[in-house]
Amino acid sequence: MNRDTHDEADFLAGRLLVAMPGIEDERFERAVLYMCAHDEEQAMAITVNRPVEGLTVFELLDKLGVRSEIKTQNTLVLLGGPVELERGFVLHTDDFNSPDSTLALHDGLALTATRDVLDAMGSPIHHPRRAILALGYAGWGPGQLEQEVRDNIWLVCDADEELLFDDDHEHKWTRALAKLGISADHLSTQAGRA
Repeated sequence: MNRDTHDEADFLAGRLLVAMPGIEDERFERAVLYMCAHDEEQAMAITVNRPVEGLTVFELLDKLGVRSEIKTQNTLVLLGGPVELERGFVLHTDDFNSPDSTLALHDGLALTATRDVLDAMGSPIHHPRRAILALGYAGWGPGQLEQEVRDNIWLVCDADEELLFDDDHEHKWTRALAKLGISADHLSTQAGRA
């Protein structure tokens, strides 16, 4: 969905947040987050470029007792954000759907946080075309995210599948900035007011 076709009620849902240099919360330094939900009351996002070092999806599925018929190679589990770190969230293409637990998002994407999506990830038949498994999420209360955007803590850009799902986590931040026509070298760590 293009930016101009977003419903006003959707706010930033379906877009990417790109952390500005010098963000005070080091958990979000050089972070790229996909906005799963955003309305007057709350906002929820999954960080898409923070791998949990040394933990692959295959290993996590094995630890959870999920029988996997496919090896997801070296696909790493991501740190989705600082809230509910013990809970897993799968951001995936909408070719997988659990009728009772999948939340439809924007542009053919969905979010599922139940065991059935993990079972599907281990199946060569039911596996979503593209998916990332993240532990935790980022959340904001009423008006908090809007204020952070006004304070130049975050830049906002359109999401695309390549940026969301590829495993080049190290360069996602600079690639997201490039989508906005910005070079990281030209960004200041000082926010200003006009």
